[in-house]
Amino acid sequence: MNNKNLYITMLLSLVLLWGCAKDDTYPGGVVSDIIGIMDIRSLYKDKDVTLTRDILGGSAKIAGIVVSDHSGGNLPKGLLIIQDTRRLAKLRGISIALGDDATKFAPGDSVLIKVEGSTLKRVDGILQITGVPTSNVTKISSGNSVLANKITTSAVAANPDNYESTMAIIVKGGFDPTPPANATLAGDRIMTDGFGEITLHTDAKAAFANIQVPVLANFYGIILCTPSGDTLLPRLSMRTGSDYTLLSSTITVAPLVISGFVNDPAGPDANFEYVQLLATQDIDFSVTPYCIIANNNANASTPTGNPVNGWATGGMRSYKINITSGVVKKGTYCYVGGTKKNINGENSTDISAANWVRNFDYAANNGEDFGTKTTNWMANSGNAFGIAIFAGTKVTATTVPTDVIFMSGGGSIYAAPSSGYLITNNDFYDIKDPISLKSQPYYKAGTNTLCLAYVTGDAGYYIKLGGVYSPSLGRWMKARAQNNLLMTKQTTLAEIESDDATKLK
Repeated sequence: MNNKNLYITMLLSLVLLWGCAKDDTYPGGVVSDIIGIMDIRSLYKDKDVTLTRDILGGSAKIAGIVVSDHSGGNLPKGLLIIQDTRRLAKLRGISIALGDDATKFAPGDSVLIKVEGSTLKRVDGILQITGVPTSNVTKISSGNSVLANKITTSAVAANPDNYESTMAIIVKGGFDPTPPANATLAGDRIMTDGFGEITLHTDAKAAFANIQVPVLANFYGIILCTPSGDTLLPRLSMRTGSDYTLLSSTITVAPLVISGFVNDPAGPDANFEYVQLLATQDIDFSVTPYCIIANNNANASTPTGNPVNGWATGGMRSYKINITSGVVKKGTYCYVGGTKKNINGENSTDISAANWVRNFDYAANNGEDFGTKTTNWMANSGNAFGIAIFAGTKVTATTVPTDVIFMSGGGSIYAAPSSGYLITNNDFYDIKDPISLKSQPYYKAGTNTLCLAYVTGDAGYYIKLGGVYSPSLGRWMKARAQNNLLMTKQTTLAEIESDDATKLK
């Protein structure tokens, strides 16, 4: 019986092998005639490349959407600049040296270009394909959408080749140093978005060269590289005068910014929690009072549900401490917290020598105007909690803070259109979406989702928010970033006021 089964199995195997035998008439795979721009760019290894079919892996053409617009007179003459997402859905661009005929194509044109026989080379720092006759360029359609990368200057600086010859948006771009009154865009201006710097290049003969430099704007344009010794420096070139969206024409300075805090010291929390603030100007709190509010959105905190009165909700949801005395000088730190002046809970370093502008017994007393006494002024884990600074001591549901930051994002904290915690314009949040310009005045509304992350409970972390703020520009030159300092009982004041703490420029 076993031999019979073996014979049957062998017979079936032979039938299957016969059925799967190769058909000599099958042609095999066919190489696409179109190669992705990413693949083209990867062929360049610091020397000219002749684009043969062998080099192109059997392909002969590229396809893409035109992004160049020469009507503004601010792009290198003769370059047709296209981009595609053909390879791995990643946006990549390339410039084609087409001479005067480059002006015949408009943004949004879909083109197919035969590049076989042409040369890939860098000319004046820009990787481009040369030797392409206009007859090799076929326009397929017009009016297509032009995709633009929302980029950060730090990402471009780290890998300019990934962005060169693509359409880009730099959000909330400003200039350093502040241009003089009535300064225009003409020339090379250093622009920052809070993550790094990039040069905004505007030819002196560009049609929009005389536009006055905005305080804050979104800038659209094409990333192109220029040689600087052995390196390539990326820069952004607007195409026309409509390639920017004004966000602000005035400078608004935050007098105090949140630079760090301890929400969970080692051991008991009651009256050991505190917030570090950096002054961007001299402040006498007896003349110009402020207040600080922490909110707590744990599921058990009452009143429950979305905070219809925002920061003024009170109860276990928000607790206010007024700052009405003391002085702080520009560029120095001051502290607000419980009655204990220790760096990391009980039996830790005494930092009473720090500039404490308010110590308040939040464990024994209700908040000033609102807030129920608590052993945890700032939450330790779970749902979101926020810290906000307000000018003056009167806060209602409609009062906008001067600075605010949140840790975590869970809980009942926002219900459209008008129930939640108001934010301000800073490095984390925007009252209006900087691209769509739609109103989003609350945390968790629109793009306002950034937050810090909770750390191991009861470990004694100082949440250091390293960043660089410019009072002269009224903006963050380097956005704050969470740097968790695990303290001991011997940690010193100097360690939380060190060089990587928030600074002014």
